[in-house]
Amino acid sequence: MSNSAQGGVSNRPEGDNSAWLALQPEEVLEPGLPICDPHHHLWDFETHRYLLPELLGDLNSGHNVRSSVFIECTAMYRAAGPDALRPVGETEFVNGVAAMSASGRYGPTRACAGIVGFADLSRGSRVEAVLEAHLAVGGGRFRGIRHVSAHDPSDAIRPSHTAPPPQLLGEARFRKGFARLGALGLSFDAWLYHRQIPQLTDLARAFPDQPIVLDHVGGPLGIGPYVGRRDEIFPEWRRSIRALAECPNVRVKLGGLGMKIIGYEFHKRARPPSSEELADLWRPTIETCIEAFTPQRCMFESNFPVDKVSGSYRVYWNAFKRLASGASESEKAALFHDTAENFYRLG
Repeated sequence: MSNSAQGGVSNRPEGDNSAWLALQPEEVLEPGLPICDPHHHLWDFETHRYLLPELLGDLNSGHNVRSSVFIECTAMYRAAGPDALRPVGETEFVNGVAAMSASGRYGPTRACAGIVGFADLSRGSRVEAVLEAHLAVGGGRFRGIRHVSAHDPSDAIRPSHTAPPPQLLGEARFRKGFARLGALGLSFDAWLYHRQIPQLTDLARAFPDQPIVLDHVGGPLGIGPYVGRRDEIFPEWRRSIRALAECPNVRVKLGGLGMKIIGYEFHKRARPPSSEELADLWRPTIETCIEAFTPQRCMFESNFPVDKVSGSYRVYWNAFKRLASGASESEKAALFHDTAENFYRLG
């Protein structure tokens, strides 16, 4: 299982862009506001490394990040053993990083306080053994599964790392595996593209007691056949988001808009965008989600290091704070910390 498909646009950073990011220095806004970052990765790939030192460099960039949640990304799979159990190696690896952070040696932030791994839910009821293996090695931090269903027929859209079929969320065998999540008290992270949101709505209605969170505001694509069609795509995406929000078991992550597939092409600029520019560009999308889901069901996310291709950690959270500038104190608490901590049961 890899992300080595040819063609399209990769979402992984292709190297160190720290010098470029440094061209946009900013003072931290509202430095005391508590944050739980519910979506980041760790990895050590041939072209890019993002491990605890790199993560801490971002978490400690000035914002008050109290905790974070690791989301699966094919990092450190087991080299041997049954294929179904190889992703358990990722949970073993991340739990070790979390234990290092929990020692306090690296500061007060609880990095990787929650862990979301991968298990092939298409295995049906047989996936329960894999879920139990994740729980066994997770040190009490394992919280759920992300089985990516992002698929688009265009060759310009690189296949996601799980290589899912077009209608994964509706397949009977997938749903048999999905049903085992609730039995073990686990949540589900959904990553898909904007035209697939109705598939998630159907799944959420079929499993009304299963906690689900939609990653990256539902992936409104902006590359390949979607270039130049943002004004056309937005109403379609908004209708889908509003329908999904009618499912009370669903939350949404506010972020991921710096990925290359979204199509803003920030990474091609001579200078990174400012937090003010990002907030202005992202406001219609973010405000639509908050209006539909309410702050109590929304959580800002960094999606680092994937979104780092377009801006720094400090600038991103400044942009989120600008977007939430009109919110009440209790609404800000939900958007930046409480919704994420509650959903991933970090308290």
